[in-house]
Amino acid sequence: MNKVSLHLIVLRSPDIARSAAFYARLGLQFNLHRHGSGPEHFSSELAGGGVFELYPIESGGTAVATRIGFRVPSVDEAVQALADYPGAVVSMPGESEWGRRAVVLDPDGNKVELAQL
Repeated sequence: MNKVSLHLIVLRSPDIARSAAFYARLGLQFNLHRHGSGPEHFSSELAGGGVFELYPIESGGTAVATRIGFRVPSVDEAVQALADYPGAVVSMPGESEWGRRAVVLDPDGNKVELAQL
């Protein structure tokens, strides 16, 4: 068995409050953080001890489209919670070889795979 585990995901966004509001709809709970003289950012502790953070894009920087995934209690409820984000749903909830899943886009264009627990 692999003993390596993912413990940190950092996404950069031009509007971290907007991104935090989107991910909060999926059940993440955020706190505002700052380490030393670094920028304020949002941080959420994940089940299993990982951390998901949203940092502002640094001056002159650009966002890079990324694909991430979360296990959620109900894929259908998570997708429904995003109903007021037009165009967010890339693929509706459905059965796959990995179980019930859907794919959505966050406000910065990152693909987010939702898989049912």
